[in-house]
Amino acid sequence: MRRSARGLSGLLAGSALAPVELVLVGLSVLALVTVVAVPRARSRVERVVQRCARSMAAMEVRRLGRFHQVHDLGPYDDSAAFAYLLRRWPIGALGALVVLLLLYGLAIAATMVSAWAFDGSWGYIESADRVSTETLMLATVPGALLLYINVMGLAGVVDLDVKLARRHLTPSVEEALTRRISELTVSRAEVVEVVNEERRRIERDLHDGLQQRLVALGLLLSRARRARESSLADDLVRQAHAEAELALVDLRDVAWRVYPTALDKLGLREVLAVLTERSSIPVRLEYTLSERPPAGVETAAYFVISEALTNAAKHSQANKIAITVTPTPADDERPGVLVTVTDDGVGGADVSGRGLSGLAGRVVASDGRLTVSSPRGGPTTIRAEFLCA
Repeated sequence: MRRSARGLSGLLAGSALAPVELVLVGLSVLALVTVVAVPRARSRVERVVQRCARSMAAMEVRRLGRFHQVHDLGPYDDSAAFAYLLRRWPIGALGALVVLLLLYGLAIAATMVSAWAFDGSWGYIESADRVSTETLMLATVPGALLLYINVMGLAGVVDLDVKLARRHLTPSVEEALTRRISELTVSRAEVVEVVNEERRRIERDLHDGLQQRLVALGLLLSRARRARESSLADDLVRQAHAEAELALVDLRDVAWRVYPTALDKLGLREVLAVLTERSSIPVRLEYTLSERPPAGVETAAYFVISEALTNAAKHSQANKIAITVTPTPADDERPGVLVTVTDDGVGGADVSGRGLSGLAGRVVASDGRLTVSSPRGGPTTIRAEFLCA
């Protein structure tokens, strides 16, 4: 019922836009014909027409996306937008006609039922034409048939509307391939940058953490060997043992940040539970996936959440963080996993910074989509969507 109501609302919205589109197309054609003899004025009018056509086409794209779940439109040029509006307004008028027929039929049916239920007279007609039970039963079969035809007409108008939009407002095969090649080229460059950044981060972790502890461990053992008193040597050995344990902890942390091996064995849910427990900021985790996603999606989702928690701890001054890992909406044509990380910090995150840009590169490399909302004053929301197919 909700989907039907949404489709009917989209059809009514398209019918309401049809007269506006007809007026726009008519005025555009009239203006271009009027100024055909003045090239300078013609170019100015063409720019105005293109701007208006682009705005109306953008409204249609939003309508189709909101009410009919069509999200694969664009990019398109101005001529394609004008050609689409030129052919779309009759479909909007047809949709309005079908809706009016539906309302007319429902009104007739309602008056017949009310006449049968009360006094049997239908409007102001004579008593010989009263609505009886037999008449109502005989009218039910053709009425149901007409209702079915009308509903199929509504579905047909919606389908025709969507097909016309996809014909004019989606790129051709050559344009789609060119755009995809460009996206893959950028994605490859971002993957290389992400890998290089990960190598630099691992080198910093090893140099600033583990290497320093190993140097201290070596110095302690060297002093213990040269110590003449056994008590001093024992104390130095104890210090060396403690330093070795800290070095082992640092090594495990570095290995965990490189790739948590528990992800393969336990799955994303358990690894995220461990990750949230280690966070210095209280975290609320909501995980509603019924099945484990593919390994590549799990890995990318883990690093998105891990990097988001790290950035929040360093820069956000947040008091709490909310993490949700859910399936994409059921009516979405791109089934997958939706990851959202929200903190109540000060906001103002730099999307072009090294952390978020590297995160965006990792998501794009997994054929996903990343959006960041971080206004001044907060909150900051990182939203990543991954395909499972």
